Amino acid sequence: MTERQRGPHPEDPKDFSERYHDVLRRAVSELSWLLTRGYPPETALKFVGDRYQLRKRQRIAVGSCSVGDAQLEQRLSRRLPPGDVSGRTLRIDGFNAIITLEAALSGALVIRGRDRVWRDLSRVSGSYKRVKQTEQAIALLGQTAAELGITTCEWCLDKHVSNSGRLRAALQAHGAAQGWTWTARLTERTDPEIAAAPDVAVSSDSWILDRASAWLDLAGETVRRHVPDAWRFDTAPESA
Repeated sequence: MTERQRGPHPEDPKDFSERYHDVLRRAVSELSWLLTRGYPPETALKFVGDRYQLRKRQRIAVGSCSVGDAQLEQRLSRRLPPGDVSGRTLRIDGFNAIITLEAALSGALVIRGRDRVWRDLSRVSGSYKRVKQTEQAIALLGQTAAELGITTCEWCLDKHVSNSGRLRAALQAHGAAQGWTWTARLTERTDPEIAAAPDVAVSSDSWILDRASAWLDLAGETVRRHVPDAWRFDTAPESA
């Protein structure tokens, strides 16, 4: 396996240092206020970003962590606490969950938004390469699912992303080795398939969370349980 790492972005230790925490939290709060009142997301993010003179990755973080009040209420109404998923079937946004764990395990930043979901800032799109934390990420996600009493995991991987076939094989092999009921398949339109999960969707993608009938933040729960030294920043610490 390659020794490539997901790793922290070189600008993140400065851009997300403690000196910026209050500014970033205010930016999330103000952007969410604007979204609540119907302002276009791109326009509102530019306004808030310019006001606080945010750098590019700070703006990415603020944008991904912000959500209007009505949208937040609807999203949280379908959020399942980890203790309520025993015996359920998960349909997992594979790249999304694995990359978040890879990031946390390699010392990259993971952030928590208003919707209580933990996300990475890797911005991987179209091309995926396994890193030295990939096997551990898969194992820890599976371990968390088992601890929660999950009966079945259906992993979905976008077939158009490079190396999706190899990751699918790794998921199948690990599930078989552990005796878990896992399936892994390549999908043409992953986001709609995850959102249409008949039982529980697993993703941190906002589009999916707004459409799924029930969802679980498996990656965030895994980080909480098994990566206690992860570099985490909570943009909404007042939320439960």
